Amino acid sequence: MDPFAVIILGGVAALVVALYVLGRFFPGSGADQLDWRPARTYDQKVLAEIEDLDQMLEATNVRRRRRGDPELTEHALHQRVREDMTEAQKRREAHLAEEDLQQLLDAKNERRRRRGLAPVTLDEVRAEVERWRGSSS
Repeated sequence: MDPFAVIILGGVAALVVALYVLGRFFPGSGADQLDWRPARTYDQKVLAEIEDLDQMLEATNVRRRRRGDPELTEHALHQRVREDMTEAQKRREAHLAEEDLQQLLDAKNERRRRRGLAPVTLDEVRAEVERWRGSSS
């Protein structure tokens, strides 16, 4: 092997080992050595978040006043978010129920196909599910 390459690779390896040993055995952390502190504490971040929300609510209310709409309060905003989340959950549940019905239909039609029977429609499966619900209540 070329002596120059050995010297360069040896020097790089020695540097890596020296930095590892220095970092491993020197007391304190790197942040202590650099006297580094986070720019904002957790409390400052929370206060900034609250201030941002207040500013966004105020900007929304300025636009609403210009349009002649009533102002939006924080309570009304939270209520609106809850209603939107509830509506989204209802749509999700309806979608999942529709997927379940489609899977039920696919499985039932596969079994019927193997027995040589005609396939069932989605409306027939819905009616059957409703009969099941009606008999179990």
